Amino acid sequence: MLNAMSIDVEDGWSIFSRDCLSKGLEPTEAVVKDTEKILETLSDHNVKATFFVLGNVATRFPALVKRIAAAGHELGIHGFSHSQIFRLTKEEFRMEVRRTKSMLEELTSVGIVGHRAPSFSVVPQTKWSLRTLAEEGITYDSSIVPCKNPRYGWKGFNKEICRIDLGDGLSIVEVPMSFVPIPMTSKGFVTGGGYLRRFPYFVSHAVIKHIQRTRPVIVYMHPYEFGKEIVPLSMEHLPIISRCWARWLAYWYLRMRRHTVPTKVKKLLSAFEFGPIRSVIEQWFRR
Repeated sequence: MLNAMSIDVEDGWSIFSRDCLSKGLEPTEAVVKDTEKILETLSDHNVKATFFVLGNVATRFPALVKRIAAAGHELGIHGFSHSQIFRLTKEEFRMEVRRTKSMLEELTSVGIVGHRAPSFSVVPQTKWSLRTLAEEGITYDSSIVPCKNPRYGWKGFNKEICRIDLGDGLSIVEVPMSFVPIPMTSKGFVTGGGYLRRFPYFVSHAVIKHIQRTRPVIVYMHPYEFGKEIVPLSMEHLPIISRCWARWLAYWYLRMRRHTVPTKVKKLLSAFEFGPIRSVIEQWFRR
């Protein structure tokens, strides 16, 4: 079964600086260096993937977007500023989608049809966003985690790729993130990101093997998980972080076990068949 490999192209350090240090920071060169490492790894394994790109990254590094497209990978939208949907008005969300879609299409001359919300923020209270996406020409979304999580999740949502009828002749395909519940708890394992970093490789391998018995697996990661750079903390930042344990936790989480990711990803690419999300959708509906 063909599984999906997806990369959320964002600069983890600029997002951390904004959200945890209240200090605006443009996307840094780290996102370019780290994305190029991912491109090299995918090329070595002859795998195409889907890259969901932030609009502010595309604005600052247009050559990176062109490089991704030239390598034959699919491009999708990841918002413009990495603002969760529930922090935006309906009109602000529409403008972020429209602006980023237009920019990516102008840079690559390729139609953009996929979307992933920052922090998987398509949840029950923001389900209106799916209609907005369809109205803006997006044909599939991959933002819903079918479980309840303190930061995201839509408990009870279909675990399989499905078409959602939005009324008035509109519909959108949802490609939910792959999730396996952990017995005796309310939590679960999502394939990729922090889960890939925290757990040993054999856990990801076992989960993917289990899921793909019945449906494709959606794996995701971020460029900073391939990088070695750490955000510099100046003396003015230390008091800001020291006053809040949650900021220390966020900084630690951003750095945690990143060195293990490249090797794990290479093993996954060798063990399973991967492709871009559009190809996975086509295969699924053919079946």
